[in-house]
Amino acid sequence: MGQTPEYEVVVVGAGFGGLGAAIALRAAGLTDFVILERAADIGGTWRDNTYPDVAVDLPSFTYQFSFAPNPRWSRVFPKGAEVKAYIDHLADRYQLRQHLRLNTEMTAREWDEVNHLWRLHLGDGSVLTARFVLTALGAFVDPKRPDLPGLAEFTGKVVQAARWDHGHDLSGERVAVIGTGSTAVQLVPKVARVASRLTVFQRRAIWVFAKPDLKIPPVLQTLFARVPAVQRAVRAVTSAVVEALLVGTVVLGKPGSVVAKIAETGIRAYLRTQVADPVLRAKLTPDYGFGCKRPSVSNTYYRTYTRPNVDLVTEGIERITATGVRSRDGRLHEVDTLILATGFRLSNDPENYRKVPVRGRDGFDLAQFYAGNKVQAYEGVSIPKLPNSFFIFGPFSWTGSSWHVMVETQSHHAIRVITEARRRGATAVEVSQRANDRFFRFVHRRATGSLIMTNNCTGANTYYIDHHGDFSLLRPTTAWQAWRASRRFSLDDYTYRTVGQ
Repeated sequence: MGQTPEYEVVVVGAGFGGLGAAIALRAAGLTDFVILERAADIGGTWRDNTYPDVAVDLPSFTYQFSFAPNPRWSRVFPKGAEVKAYIDHLADRYQLRQHLRLNTEMTAREWDEVNHLWRLHLGDGSVLTARFVLTALGAFVDPKRPDLPGLAEFTGKVVQAARWDHGHDLSGERVAVIGTGSTAVQLVPKVARVASRLTVFQRRAIWVFAKPDLKIPPVLQTLFARVPAVQRAVRAVTSAVVEALLVGTVVLGKPGSVVAKIAETGIRAYLRTQVADPVLRAKLTPDYGFGCKRPSVSNTYYRTYTRPNVDLVTEGIERITATGVRSRDGRLHEVDTLILATGFRLSNDPENYRKVPVRGRDGFDLAQFYAGNKVQAYEGVSIPKLPNSFFIFGPFSWTGSSWHVMVETQSHHAIRVITEARRRGATAVEVSQRANDRFFRFVHRRATGSLIMTNNCTGANTYYIDHHGDFSLLRPTTAWQAWRASRRFSLDDYTYRTVGQ
């Protein structure tokens, strides 16, 4: 019969992905599981990112699980603390805290073919065994520290945006921000209000929509609570709008598409209302097509650059000095505090699996596989030679609209397979190479023809494009197609074995 594992299922990660998967496990009657979390609290992105004005960049009606709507969102785009409160509510409502092991970091995992179980090596030196593993790493794993000459020589304060130091006061300081992605869009206006001088170093401009960040009146909150169907209807409408902009344009759109042209025209018009200076406006206008990078939303970002205490530097960075930043035009920008808003290492980066090795059947190594092959996974969930292993966020899994829809979709797929394995009395289940190849041909063909691969995006420095130059972060279908596939894929796309076979 082989060794009996300590748990039937281990969930790795306690952000939205891990908690959503755990809720789905409980709903399916799979209660023998544990959630491993390396930090001291749950929440993932919303635990770690507490920089000034951190907020959701999608409407709150969309940014929640379908089975757990929050009728009390205070505004259309809630702040980070409110999202974290929603996460804590989920953990309590669905009795997940009893399954949590905080301050527990997985350092490696390896498949035991003899006993058909996973051995998870933990930071304290112990080993935990499980029949199945659900990996719930988010899209953005760890903040990236830029490889800039002289950074180690800087004698001032260095703050990583995703590791914000709330004990450090920026008031009256000379501050520099490196990076102009969605994080910078949120924090730059706040920093500009308190710093004596703010210098922002921009490598690529970003498309920024105006932000309809309205407060949700108490009377509407009460209506949502008493008549949930109203909130479901609002959620359906906002989700459709998000899909039209992000999925319809970025994932499925073509160069010159009507939606992309309308978006570009609208943002350019908005920028003109915010910045009168044509030279500054040109600097803030992306030189790549709409959809190459994830757009952002703000009512204050563009206008911030018109403040007398704010400089936008686009010449590039030559090096960091002991007292500041020297740009490539020879200017030295004196700085007291340097803020790094330089993005994250993505979940499909092979470096993640060199740091935390994942070794499957017949010597399969996930880091080597991702480094040497096009990034892939069957329905974004499973990879051949990784038995009993499922990704909540795998290659080609996220449609780019609601993260929560993706979590629900992927969890449903994994639980269908686990339940079928139990029904057949199998101790090992693994997606076939044929099924994986079929799905990869389907999504790779659609992804290759998408707007992002054909719209002057090569110089956009976008995280949508992986280390092989492929568009594998997002699934090139609608959320509806992904949801339907999770319920209709053939369970015979997997092979089932028992110990000893």
